[in-house]
Amino acid sequence: MPPEPARNGPPTEISRDRAIAILKPYVGKDLRPIAEKYGVTVWKNGRKNKGWAGMTVEQMLGHPQDAAQAPDFGTWELKVVPVVRNAQGHWQVKETMAITMIDPKNVAETPFDHSHLLDKLRAMLVCAREWKNDRDEESRLVKLGTFDLADGDTFRQVQADYELVQKTIRAEGAKALTGWMGNLVQPRTKGPGHGVHTHAFYARTSFVSRMLKLADEDGIR
Repeated sequence: MPPEPARNGPPTEISRDRAIAILKPYVGKDLRPIAEKYGVTVWKNGRKNKGWAGMTVEQMLGHPQDAAQAPDFGTWELKVVPVVRNAQGHWQVKETMAITMIDPKNVAETPFDHSHLLDKLRAMLVCAREWKNDRDEESRLVKLGTFDLADGDTFRQVQADYELVQKTIRAEGAKALTGWMGNLVQPRTKGPGHGVHTHAFYARTSFVSRMLKLADEDGIR
């Protein structure tokens, strides 16, 4: 059984292996009734809580709700992403994945090796959930994937993506950032907009697919 809900407090110190052991029995299970069990709101006054699935999985692991830029569980980060069936019946990532907010001053001054972006990507557990429609009346947990950003080609490409954003902020300011930037990680506006230029780092769908190793298998039927 998953732990009791945790509403606030410091990051939960739970190993990634332990988290996988807790979540594995729920692969193939619908997350909606689990959300209700933990009191996670999916819809309110006709508006959807877009983060409901991630909040539900966090509650299953006993993690308090927060918006800190540190990794969710101290040494590793949890992400929940929607996947859909393609024409061949295989899973594919539906959309880009938000990684962490961009604080222009912090990014301009911080080398990649000490960045929030690297902190988030260094060790991850990525959970794929089935997306059927915008109502999210049913959404099965379909796959668990581990990813570690260690030295190598992927590390160097993410570093290059970060440093392009950094260079742009230093030269032109955050207003010059565009989603066309970045091979694996892109800067994009986040939030309601209304003239407010708030940006975040997003993993492109091809990068998220790599994290979930979707190209290596047909997926869960």
